[in-house]
Amino acid sequence: MNQTYIIIIVLIATLIVAGIAASAVQQHNERKAAKKREEINRNRTILDETENAVSAAQHMPLSQRLISILRKRSLEALMEIYEQNPSNDLKKKVNDLQKAVRDINVDEPAPDQSSFELPKSDKVIIKYIQAIKKLRTIIRSEQRKGNIDSAAFQTEDKALERLQLRVNIDTLHKRAKDAVATQMQGSARQYLEKAISALAKQKPQDDYTVNRAKELMAMLEGLESTLRDKNVKAVLADKAKEKEKEDIDTLFAPKKKW
Repeated sequence: MNQTYIIIIVLIATLIVAGIAASAVQQHNERKAAKKREEINRNRTILDETENAVSAAQHMPLSQRLISILRKRSLEALMEIYEQNPSNDLKKKVNDLQKAVRDINVDEPAPDQSSFELPKSDKVIIKYIQAIKKLRTIIRSEQRKGNIDSAAFQTEDKALERLQLRVNIDTLHKRAKDAVATQMQGSARQYLEKAISALAKQKPQDDYTVNRAKELMAMLEGLESTLRDKNVKAVLADKAKEKEKEDIDTLFAPKKKW
């Protein structure tokens, strides 16, 4: 009888241990699957933001080396996704992106930024500014990971900084002209002063910053001259009205009896 009890107890203990082991295996598999999903989602986010940056970069005067950096970042993320979840479709995308990276001529001279023209739409301008900021964040991240050497990073970041300056200055200039057109001279002056201040802070100065500052200073001086003329005219008009009022008061004042 005691032996039967012992067998029952052993069986129960075995079942408990088996249940605990099965639960531990299930929890391990769930953690592994969750980690896999997290890794895929992380790399998909990297891939999406990088491809959006590549799309925006196509409309900007940026170097092919920068395009190569972006494409390699996309490729790295895509290969990570493929390793976590291999499929024929992903394999084809990896092969296509590898070819795209190989076809980029990184030695091609960077385009002249003077050819850049500010879009007319304010919404597009905002997207350009956001894209440039994102590009600078991306290459800084790639430099920290060792995917870009210091010299290349400095060159590309400086080019993006200059392009960002051009977009900001041209945007302020556009807003100043729009403000003048709508008789908002005070706002126009603020836009121009802000643009001139931003140009003065750039080190080192170059032909763009020097010539653009002169152009905006001339516009500001013209605007202030116009404002002074308007103020003088306003003062003269007020004096004329006051004189007219005095003349009327004198005319209709009660006559003195002598």
